[in-house]
Amino acid sequence: MSKMDRLLFGDNQFFGVNHMSEEKARAQLLRFKDDAAIIEVLDSAYDAGIKTFMCTTHDRMAGICDHMRRDPVRYKDFVFYPCMPYAHKYANSVTEVGPLETIKRYSAGSVVGTLLRGAMGALTKDVYDLMKLLVDGEMKSFKGLNTPVIFVQNVVTDLLLGMKLHGVFAEFHKYVRERYGAEAGFITMNMPALLDVLQEVGIDNPIVCSNINKINFRMCGGRELYEKTIRERRFRPIAMSVFASGAIPPAEALEYVCSQPKIESIVFGASSRRNIEQTRDLVRKLDAERASALTR
Repeated sequence: MSKMDRLLFGDNQFFGVNHMSEEKARAQLLRFKDDAAIIEVLDSAYDAGIKTFMCTTHDRMAGICDHMRRDPVRYKDFVFYPCMPYAHKYANSVTEVGPLETIKRYSAGSVVGTLLRGAMGALTKDVYDLMKLLVDGEMKSFKGLNTPVIFVQNVVTDLLLGMKLHGVFAEFHKYVRERYGAEAGFITMNMPALLDVLQEVGIDNPIVCSNINKINFRMCGGRELYEKTIRERRFRPIAMSVFASGAIPPAEALEYVCSQPKIESIVFGASSRRNIEQTRDLVRKLDAERASALTR
């Protein structure tokens, strides 16, 4: 079982994702149009002791991964948590070149090898083979890098949940462990419902990332249910959207999340060294205060 860091660095700010402000999202997209700008912020986080980058499998990740591979001494402790699939690139590719060319474009290995390993399964709607094919394609960029946890994005997690294709969760969990020596992680907007399903398919103590914040921002079922679930269920929670896209002041947001004793990790995004260090220092302070209170 991988030990996860307390703080994980996210990538929304790099790719123009902001759930509250389109204007801010556009500004961020412009600022980070070059890989060098992203790497500068990642270096700031790394130097501040935040060594895990929880990132989508956006096409831009290929350049970031190449940079890390070129300097293995500098980045020897750098960890990626890939989150897949990045659905937009597949949708765009299908529109541009069609489904078969999309399979060729994003699969691992040769076209012939790909067909033998699962593309024909995709054509016959074999969902397990398609899942394996997509995982291998998404993981190509991360070859040779440290990827101890591999996540399913919430858009797919919650779609599988709604369609009752629960067996895919178990197959994904098994496949990433056997092929990549990694643990499976699941991102969701409905943590309580997902935990019920993961338990049903035999995934013990799963890693689950979901929105956890003080104002119920994108929390299906509400804050009280989430607090009860965190308290009573056996799983490894990661909190995301803790600031509710800027709707909650940082100190107030982090005080709430750090008060939930079983939350293992917090994922956050930032665009400057100052904000990274402020978040790090505040979480350390809150954790120390809570630990001190427990020993009294």
